[in-house]
Order: sequence, then structure tokens, then C-alpha cells
Amino acid sequence: MTNIGAGGAAPSLIKASLSRTGKWAGSVAFISGAVGDVLNPLAPFAAYIALVAAIAAAIIAIAIVLKLVLAAKALPALLFATSAAAVAGGVYAVQQETNSQNGVMAGLVPAIAQLQQSMGIVSEKVARIEQTVTQTQKSVEEVKKSTDTVARKTDQIASTQQQQTQQGAQTQKTVEAVKQTTDTLVAGQQQQQVQAEKLQATTEQIAASIDTIAKGFARLAAQGGAIAEPKRPDEFYHNARVYELSGDMLNARRSYLAFAGFDVDAIDPYTRFATLLRVQDGKAGAREVFGQLADKGKALSIKLVHILQFEDAQRLDKLNAFVTANPDYAPAYFLKAQEFSEDRLGSQTLTDKRSEAQALTKFVSYEKDGGLLKYFVDQTQLADWLERSRSRLAALGNVLDPARFAPSLTPMRSNQGWSMTISLPEPATAISWRLGDSGPFTDTGFLAMKDQSTGKPMANPSFELPDSTAATTIGIKYLDIRGRETGPFDIRFDPDAALQQGDKQILDQFWTSWIAFDSGGNHGLVYFTQMLSYRCAIKEVHYSLNGAALDNSLEIPPCDKKDPYAIPYDAKGYFKVADSVKSMSVQVTYTDGTKSPVREYKRQ
Repeated sequence: MTNIGAGGAAPSLIKASLSRTGKWAGSVAFISGAVGDVLNPLAPFAAYIALVAAIAAAIIAIAIVLKLVLAAKALPALLFATSAAAVAGGVYAVQQETNSQNGVMAGLVPAIAQLQQSMGIVSEKVARIEQTVTQTQKSVEEVKKSTDTVARKTDQIASTQQQQTQQGAQTQKTVEAVKQTTDTLVAGQQQQQVQAEKLQATTEQIAASIDTIAKGFARLAAQGGAIAEPKRPDEFYHNARVYELSGDMLNARRSYLAFAGFDVDAIDPYTRFATLLRVQDGKAGAREVFGQLADKGKALSIKLVHILQFEDAQRLDKLNAFVTANPDYAPAYFLKAQEFSEDRLGSQTLTDKRSEAQALTKFVSYEKDGGLLKYFVDQTQLADWLERSRSRLAALGNVLDPARFAPSLTPMRSNQGWSMTISLPEPATAISWRLGDSGPFTDTGFLAMKDQSTGKPMANPSFELPDSTAATTIGIKYLDIRGRETGPFDIRFDPDAALQQGDKQILDQFWTSWIAFDSGGNHGLVYFTQMLSYRCAIKEVHYSLNGAALDNSLEIPPCDKKDPYAIPYDAKGYFKVADSVKSMSVQVTYTDGTKSPVREYKRQ
């Protein structure tokens, strides 16, 4: 390998290289710099060429120094790289110095500037093409969106058509279902008619069956003694009664259960059986046995007697539900009446009495045309129920007449106002009142004593009103001894009529005080002061002395409604009579048009 650093060989080698490659290397370097200058508007190519050439020259020089390559072969390349770096670097330096954005040569040679403009047109066209491509892409996206929209609408239309098809099918099904339902209803009505006819026939058969059982039971009861091998319902019922009366409760129970196995819809065997069970097993045991029988059988009488084994409130609720579901099952009304009876409750409210009377009235109404016979095997039991019903209805009287058992008001006027006394048809634990048809009620409070019928503080039966109270309606309501609210009852209050009626009542009650002869030792004077005090009830007063001719009249001043009991200062409540007057006859004509009896007063 040639040593570049030895003696004079290096200069000669460099000269040889310059002579061989200097011309073409310089030309190529110049052309590269010129091209970079022309292309400067696009990018700083002169700087790029200078940088690349400088790096290449450095690498070649290092390789020669390190003897990695032959100097003779590497010097031309080093010379070219150095020339290119120098020319391109010089061009870039001039560009920076002159701040030529389009290059140095474009500013000196117009033809080169035109060439750059041509290249700019090409760039503009390229930009337009890019813009066109972008717009085309946007159009394609819009077309895609439109296509998607059309697809969705197409799907929606298809879905709508499918729904319409399904709705049409559903409508068709509905029409068919309606037709089928109509046919079913028609068939059902026909079937109900047939069932009703069968039920009527069955009812008649049951009635005939119970009638047969009842007759058989009556014959057996007349014979007496237990049947050794009972087979029919009447025989088992007969044996149950015989064993029960003789104290053989075990065999009585077995016989009742055997009777229940026939599912006969008669009330009296089951009520008697329930009584036996309650004695032996308590109410819970009776409820359990009849619950099992009710689950197995269809007889309403068994279900009804099962209900009777529940506790008070629950029993009444179930009994009401039974009556609602079976409104023509007559025995239920007698048993319902017992829930409100005095024997069951101890003390009855007016509501209890009315409920008992309503139920008993309903029960007795079925007696017509033998309507109760079909529910009883033992006719003596039916007779007992009817007798008890009539007796209780007679004792209850006209309790169902609401007008006879409504509260009443007795107004009493004084110079200070009105005192209103309430009369109730039954004991109450609280009383309240109000003026008018609406608004809150006011409690009357309690007296400082206990009500013996309730054991609670006695409700105050009175309240006060001012004397200015005009004609109105007074509402009254109360709580009975069971805490049930009764009312309100609206009572008309007319203060003028009440004042007249109150004064008339006092005059009639204390008529002996109308006339007083020689009162207070004033001999020869006749006083009628009381009539002046209660004059608001008086229209006129006629009298006669020593006879009943009634040919004289007393002068009575007019009524002062604001102060009715005050006697006017100028009123003269007496007159003189001779010693010969021994008696005086008086008759009062009241403001309501009625007249008092002729009252006679004798002089003492």
C-alpha cells in the first residue's frame, strides 16, 4: 500500500490525481451545487449536498490515514467529495447571505426563475389533484353515508312491512279468537242453561232426599233406642242423638262422623256435632274436625258450621263472606243474628239490635211455602229456631225504624243564650256537634261522673249557643259503647219556634202558677206575672170571673226576642177584683194556634 506520508511521494500523487480527476470532479461538483440552488424553493438541497459530501470526505481521509484503502485509489473520491462539499457549501452560504428563498441563480438568471415557476405549476397541479382526491374521498364518504342511510331506511321499511304483516296476522288471530270466544260464550250460555236445569233438578232431589231422611229420623225417634247396624244417614243421625243423650260421647262422635260421610246438606246435625266437639276438644278441636270435613265434602252446611268455630272478629268476617257468596242460604241468617244477640254480646248497641233484627227478619222470610224445611233433618230444631226468632223480633220492636231512634235536641232559652240538651237513643261514650251542614265537629266533653252502663266518664249531653244564633242545621254524632261512630244526624234548629215551644211547655207544665189571688198580702189583686214572663208563646189570653164565659182578655205585651224573660217596666201584671169574686177561669191561645184547656182558679 502506498504511504501517503513518505517523503515527496505524496505531492506527486496528489498532482497526479488532480490531473486525472480534477476536471470532471470539479464539473460534477459545480453541477450539483447548481441543481441544489435551483431546487432550493422545494428544500435546502445545497446544504444537504454539502453535509453529505463533507461527511464522505472525512470518512475517506480517515480511511487513507489508517491505511484502510490505497491512497492512489481513494484520492479521486476524496478530491470529488471535497470539491462537492466546497461548491455546495459555498452556494448555501451565498443563499443565506443574500436571503434568497428561490436560490442565487434564480435571482441572477430569469430563465431559471421561469423554470422554477413551471415546477411550481406542476406542484400546484399536484395540489389540485390532491384536493380533488380529497374532495373525491369526501364525496365517496358522503355517498357511503347516503348508502348507509338508504340501507337503514330500507331495513326500517322492511321491518315496518314485517310488523304490518305480523300485525295483520295478529289481527287475523284476534278476529279468530273473538269468533272463538263468541262461540265459547254461546256454548257456555247453553251449558249454563243445562247446568241450571241440572242444578234445579239436583236441588229438588236433595230436598226430596232430606225430606226422606227427615221422615226416617222422625220415625226412628218415635221408636227410640239405637239401631244395631245403621246404614242410612237418618239411622246414623238417630244413633248419634241416642248416644249423646245417654252420655256415650264416643259412639255419638262416630255416628256423627258417619252421617257427615254422606255429605247431606242439612244444618242441624252439624251444629249439634259441633257442640259435642267443643265440649270434648274445645273450639280449636272442633275447628280442626270441621275443617277436614269441609275439605272433603261439598255441603254448604258443613262449611257454614266450620266458620262458626273461629274466634269472634274472624268468625263474623267469614260469616259475612259466606252470606255474600250464598245469599239464599237461609240458615246463615239465623246464625248471623246470633253474632249480634244479647246472649252473645251481653249488652247491645242500637247497631247490634238492628243487625240482629235484619238477619232474623231475613231468616223468617224463608218460612213461606216451607222454604226452611229442606235445611233440617230434625224438624223440632227448625221449630226451635223459628220460635227464638219470633221472640227476639218481638223484643226488638220497631228498632229498624230509623226515625224512632234518632237523637233529638231540646233547646232552652235564657237571658244569656241557648242551652241545648241532646237526647240519644242509647248510651254513648262521646258526643259531638256542629252548626251547619259542613265543618268540623266539636266534642261536648265529659261530666264529672261515670256512666254506669259503660264504666267510663259520662259524655256531656249538652252544649251552649249564643242568643244571636240564627236558624240553621245542627249535626249530632256519637260513639256507642263499642266505639262505633253513629251519625251524623241533622236536626233543624229555628230559634223563634224553639223559644215559643219552650215557653209553651213551661206554661203547660206549671199552669197552676198562671193566676195568684191576693198574693203577698195584697188583698183584692189578681196577679198573672208568670204569663208575662213566658209571653213569647202566648197569642192571647181570655178569662172570666165567677164563671166560664171567657168574655174578658188580658193585656199581654209583645215578645222581646233579645230579652224574652224580662217583664217590661210599663207592663201591669195584675188587676183589682171585688171581694165578691170567688173564682177565675182562664184559657190561653198559643202562637202555634193551639189552645190550653180552660183552667179554673179558686180564691181562698
